[in-house]
Amino acid sequence: MPTPRKALFVLLMSVLALAGFSGCVPPKQDSSIPWSRPADWEGRIPGMGK
Repeated sequence: MPTPRKALFVLLMSVLALAGFSGCVPPKQDSSIPWSRPADWEGRIPGMGK
């Protein structure tokens, strides 16, 4: 028969293990990088004009 102290210890360790496995991951947020069409100046050689 387990002693009350041992049962409390096992219960406490189980709660701590469950809290550790659950994790504290922040919710995934969308990227702040805008993925729209390229600007007019992108894809050209610098200094070559239009």
